[in-house]
This record gives sequence, structure tokens and C-alpha cells, in this order.
Amino acid sequence: MIELRTPAELDGLRVAGRFVADVLDALLETVDVGVDLLDLDRLAARMIAERGAESCYVDYHPSFGKSPFGKNLCTSVNDAALHGLPHDLVLQDGDLVSMDFAASVDGWVADSAVTVQVGTQRDEDQRLIATVERCLAAGIAQAAPGNKLGDVSAAIGSVARGAGYDVNLQFGGHGVGRTMHGDPHVPNDGRPGRGMKLRPGLVVAIEPWLMQGTDELYQDEDGWTLRSVDGSRAAHVEHTVAVTEQGPEVLTLRRAQRDA
Repeated sequence: MIELRTPAELDGLRVAGRFVADVLDALLETVDVGVDLLDLDRLAARMIAERGAESCYVDYHPSFGKSPFGKNLCTSVNDAALHGLPHDLVLQDGDLVSMDFAASVDGWVADSAVTVQVGTQRDEDQRLIATVERCLAAGIAQAAPGNKLGDVSAAIGSVARGAGYDVNLQFGGHGVGRTMHGDPHVPNDGRPGRGMKLRPGLVVAIEPWLMQGTDELYQDEDGWTLRSVDGSRAAHVEHTVAVTEQGPEVLTLRRAQRDA
């Protein structure tokens, strides 16, 4: 069921969005060569506890997961595209790292992700990151009243395909509110002018992700991490966005984005 949020409910979602952004800011300040993925997860857990928030991941157990996720953060490294399960892995120079985080604050959920490269920068990886960020910006720009859901999807896919990347449609954006995943599904490619009409009060997570050489995935033995079938690297970004009378409002802007 698709729910439209009242102004008071959007205020609650804004609080959740700011908390999620603050956690990602802290993670971005910490992630580096020599840092263990479990240390990143512990940082997220500590901030959740200090805020009195709730993790959306620890008990999360959808049909495609082998068991409850059990961690507070998705950390997807190099050929891992999505749902990276934190484990005892020390980041190396040049690693490409996605950090995806969702939490509930006073019953309202926000969800966001960012991809960075640690240490030595590789041109092909920086191009990949820049492309998914442009995909995200294009999708957000279409999240305005009167547009259709297909306009959001088509904008994302157009940027990705224009840059030479294939688009996987198995996983994409989703509604956000009282739970982490709800309706509507927001594919990362589509046809403009199709789908539901966007109305003020709709809140969705828009999350483009791309792999450098393929659009096909396989599931790691950990039962969660999704990797590219050809070993090519991946990038994933995401924001929680509210459709308002004034246009799209990004609820999970990080500090640098708010100051820009």
C-alpha cells in the first residue's frame, strides 16, 4: 500500500533523515586504508544506541537473505554491489567501498548510501562513482508533483546507459516511512510518462547502483552479499526523498551537501 505523509509526519521523517546523514558523515570521516569493516559497523551501532534509534538491518530477514542480517550497516567492497555483510576485512589501498545505512528514529525510517574509494584513486572507479551520483541527481530532479514514477526511473537509466553502463532491474528504490522497504518500487530504468502519478507526501528512497562490466549478480556464500558475475567493481548511492508541493526534498543530505 502506498501512503502519503502529512506535514507532521514529514517532520518526523526529516529527523530520521538527518540522523542517517549524520551517521554516514561519521562513517565517511572514518573509512580509510587499514580500517576494518567491523569497526565501521560498530561505529554505526554506537551512534544508534546513543541516539535511542533502532537498526533497520539487524533483524532484517527477507526471502532472499539466508538468515537475519545481524549487522547495522551494509558495506560492499569492490565487486560487491549490494547488501555487503560486514565481516573481518581490513580495507586496502584503492578499495571501492559502498556504505548503505537505514535507521528508525521515533518510528520513522530513512535510508541512504554512499560510495567512496580509499587511498589511491582509480580513474575508472571515479567515473563509476560520478555516474551513479549523476543518476541519483537526475532521478531526484524528476520526483516532483505531477510527474510519473517512470520519469524518475527513465532519468536514472538514461544517465547510466548514456555513460555506457548496463542497468540491473532486480533491485532498486522503494517507498520509505514506518518501515525500510515499502511501495512503490522505483526501478533504475523505465519509460517516461508511465506508472503512478507522483503526489505531495510520497516518500521514496531513490538508489541507483551500477557495475563496471555487467548487469548480472550472484549471491556470496555469506547468504547476503551480491557480487558482479565478472568480478568488476560496483558503486551504489541513495537518498530518501519526499515529494512536496515545492518539488523534491532530499531528507538525507549529508553535511557537505547541505553546505554546498
